[in-house]
Amino acid sequence: MGDRRKAYENGLDAESFVEAWLLDEGWSVLARNWRGGGAELDLIVERAGVVRIVEVKARPDVGDALESVSASKQARLRRGAAAWLAFNEVEVEVAFMIAIVTLNDGLWGLEIWDDAF
Repeated sequence: MGDRRKAYENGLDAESFVEAWLLDEGWSVLARNWRGGGAELDLIVERAGVVRIVEVKARPDVGDALESVSASKQARLRRGAAAWLAFNEVEVEVAFMIAIVTLNDGLWGLEIWDDAF
């Protein structure tokens, strides 16, 4: 299996891991891998009227994952969020959450950065 294919599959596994954790924490998943506004939004979740756009990063290092959400990536995610809100005719305030998934020695790790930008 090629490196790109393996990275893609790891990303899907990480998204599923984050989705399960968010569900356990009482969030409802409104959308997964939604495309619009020139972006793909990994997860869109809601809890008690609060909506979060979740960017999932699967990386061996937390710092590397945070750096990968650059200013241009943030702008793309904002455009995608605006498109999702318009498409669904929803008028709520949203914030962005970064979920960093690590896998070390066969154990999943998760670090959440809520209201990240």
